[in-house]
Amino acid sequence: MGKQSHAEIGEFLASRRAKITPEQVGLPIYDAAKRRVPGLRRQEVATLAGLSVDYYTQIERGKVNSVSENVLDAIARALQLDDAERSHLFDLHRHATMSPQRSRPRRTKTTRPMLQRMLDSMSVPAFVRNARHDFVCGNMLAYAFYSPLYPDEQHPDPRQPVNFVRFCFLDPRARDFYPDWDGMADSAVNLLRTDAGRDPYDREISDLVGELSTRSEEFRARWAKHNVRLHYTGTKTFHHPVVGDITVDYETMPLPADPGLVLTVYSPEPGSPSADAMTLLAAWAATNLAGSDEMPAESDERRPRA
Repeated sequence: MGKQSHAEIGEFLASRRAKITPEQVGLPIYDAAKRRVPGLRRQEVATLAGLSVDYYTQIERGKVNSVSENVLDAIARALQLDDAERSHLFDLHRHATMSPQRSRPRRTKTTRPMLQRMLDSMSVPAFVRNARHDFVCGNMLAYAFYSPLYPDEQHPDPRQPVNFVRFCFLDPRARDFYPDWDGMADSAVNLLRTDAGRDPYDREISDLVGELSTRSEEFRARWAKHNVRLHYTGTKTFHHPVVGDITVDYETMPLPADPGLVLTVYSPEPGSPSADAMTLLAAWAATNLAGSDEMPAESDERRPRA
């Protein structure tokens, strides 16, 4: 795993270098016809970062044990990394230079009753996922909102809990549920790689990536791009099989008391058609899910680990 972390740094830096052109960083091009790649050369990155080309080359080859944070900062500036990319670079470096026992964060294995009570008190869809992007728990409206992710007679899948990324790439219903499937697929992979960078030793994430890489060419191509993303707020549109199109604003936040768990809350704009759709969905949930055996539930044994 240590060697894998070192290799990840090299692959990530090479992917960022390939995305940025000399023009973007203000470098003149005297030999455009001779350039083999559209992105920056290692020598150009080294010059921009104030490093020798040999030193930068060693870093891109994963030899980072003696690399300081100041050097990483210089490389991040040279490659014009955004906040997500810079954080990812530092995450990879931290894990590559520490033992697995020291670098691995404490993971939450079960959810606290207080967390479930908090979710149940909300009148909008609210749910918690883990670093592997499993649906850990939610309120009744969240289960209703994500009811297409659960298996039915036409799409049997006995595995529990459901996983957002697996659904996106392996379930044909995902392309109906996500009107902008390509954008959702990009986001799912970028977020999963961000979480994987925070804990490269997480076997459950590695197993998921291996499964999806084997079974989905769409996932494999996106994973190879090494793109990352921070995910805090925004707007999403879904096509729910019960109420049709519904657009929600969302807020996402980590739960400090439960390392590895992330809370997400959806809210439609008041007075909008999406708000009306959410009201209909709540009525449907109250009729079809409340107090019934159809309500998905994860036991402590099967509950995903963050």
